[in-house]
Amino acid sequence: MRFSQLYAPTLKEAPSDAEVISHALLYRAGFIRKTAAGVYSYLPLAKRTLSKIENIVREEMNAIGAQEVTMPIIQPAELWKITGRWEDYGPEMMKLKDRHDREFTLGPTHEEVFTQVVKDELRSYKQLPVFLYQIGPKYRDEIRPRFGLLRAREFIMKDGYSFHDSQESLDEAYEACTRAYSNIARRIGLHYVITEAASGAIGGNESHEFVSFAPVGETNLLRCDRCGYSSNDEQAPYKGEYSKSDDVEKALTLVHTPNVKTVEQVAQFLNVKPSQIVKSLLFVGRNGFVMALIQGDRELNMEKLKVHVNDQSLRLAEPKEVFEAFGVPIGFIGPVGVKDLHVVADHGVKYMKNVVVGGMKEDHHYINANLGRDFTVDSYTDLRVVQPNDPCPNCGAPLSGSKGIELGHVFKLGTKYSKSMNALYMDQNGELKPFIMGCYGWGVSRTMAAVVEQLHDEDGIIWPKSISPFEVIITTVSMQDQNQKALAEKIYRDLMEKGIEVLLDDRELSPGMKFKDADLIGFPLRITVGRALTEGFVELKTRNQAKPQKIKTDGGAVVSKTIEALNEYDPHRKV
Repeated sequence: MRFSQLYAPTLKEAPSDAEVISHALLYRAGFIRKTAAGVYSYLPLAKRTLSKIENIVREEMNAIGAQEVTMPIIQPAELWKITGRWEDYGPEMMKLKDRHDREFTLGPTHEEVFTQVVKDELRSYKQLPVFLYQIGPKYRDEIRPRFGLLRAREFIMKDGYSFHDSQESLDEAYEACTRAYSNIARRIGLHYVITEAASGAIGGNESHEFVSFAPVGETNLLRCDRCGYSSNDEQAPYKGEYSKSDDVEKALTLVHTPNVKTVEQVAQFLNVKPSQIVKSLLFVGRNGFVMALIQGDRELNMEKLKVHVNDQSLRLAEPKEVFEAFGVPIGFIGPVGVKDLHVVADHGVKYMKNVVVGGMKEDHHYINANLGRDFTVDSYTDLRVVQPNDPCPNCGAPLSGSKGIELGHVFKLGTKYSKSMNALYMDQNGELKPFIMGCYGWGVSRTMAAVVEQLHDEDGIIWPKSISPFEVIITTVSMQDQNQKALAEKIYRDLMEKGIEVLLDDRELSPGMKFKDADLIGFPLRITVGRALTEGFVELKTRNQAKPQKIKTDGGAVVSKTIEALNEYDPHRKV
């Protein structure tokens, strides 16, 4: 490919809405352009990189016996209503109606469709197991699309589903896909970790995430350096001790707290510690309001709450909803005096005394509220978001924390979908039983952004060889110099004959602009044909190399040194 023919509009400045480096660099380097909030067009460079990621994913899935298919993006609501997920999936689901007023969704995931496809075809245990997957677009109506490709409303994903007649068979597929995902991350060149994870609206009783390390990641990782335990903060259970109060109960008192709403404001106004406050958070689900109580110095884990009340549609109540239902601004809601409302509390609340809670009256809080005397709780569970320095659930050592980007997620679904959709097979005893299922997702477009988050410098992207749009760029310093031009053309042809993907920069631009574009786009290797040619040399420089090396132009040295440099290239290592 010649740069003069390549559509790669590079820019000096990042877009104003770029919050993370991957968004800024992919935009500046001519990979993506914004079409709408959370919706991006992929330009030729991006398409080449995405195709390489897809091919790596495809090769690893095929290697474990998975078979590729293509399923429809538009899915009828009836399928989702059968499994109960039409409401459970929440407002992220993009819903639409056709001209006949029939309801559909733009698929955020495909459990229902895959199950429907196989239910009438796989009839016997002799046909199992079957592992199917696809690579294509997904749609989720993010409330706040941000971080470029990391939280988009339209994205490219590999999703796969396996069907089994035994738990042992599912376990084998789960382990095989886990190995395949590890191979994908390794081949792409990412530093990553496998963690325990919450299953969320997908369902199932066991899941793990593949998370690449990144300082801007939205996944909070927890790891124990002593025993190797790893989880994200949505899944990790709290196993620490709870502080038990021995205080004597005091009289419940309603206190005027004007313009005071947050925990920090309340603590400062009343001269108490945040740990003496009980936060009252209102959620709305399919069965109405749920009040969740947790200590003021802890963050509530919404995934744990959803599992406890068995309602994946649960969401934080809007201020307007709270005021209309309770006649109180949301900042002053509390458990004292509430009726006909399910109240769930973190285990730690049961050990507290003389706490501060919302006064159920504007600009008022209760002090000295006590469980049992002043308010009641319907059920207790672990609602805490586990934080760094909390004890490891396995060995009790302090957990360390870091951030990352979720790339892959594997689930053991069990019979959640097959039971509800009546997807049955006949076992060896002649009995009809629901399929045991697994689910396996990998974010393709997100992977491209995650790589940039890990691999970049002040000049631009540093692509791994495996997914770089081109492996080598040949920069001709002066297109007016016929010797430079002729040698660049020869090297270009010689490298292509060796199967190396080469971009020849034949543009009539200054050398400085060519070098800046090469570094911004991030090609693993640059060959410069310039002034050194008068002495019989060209310059060879890897993207993460400080200074170029001179290579003789005779005897095939340029080709052999290029191949050698590409084989030794490690984008994570500065040289």
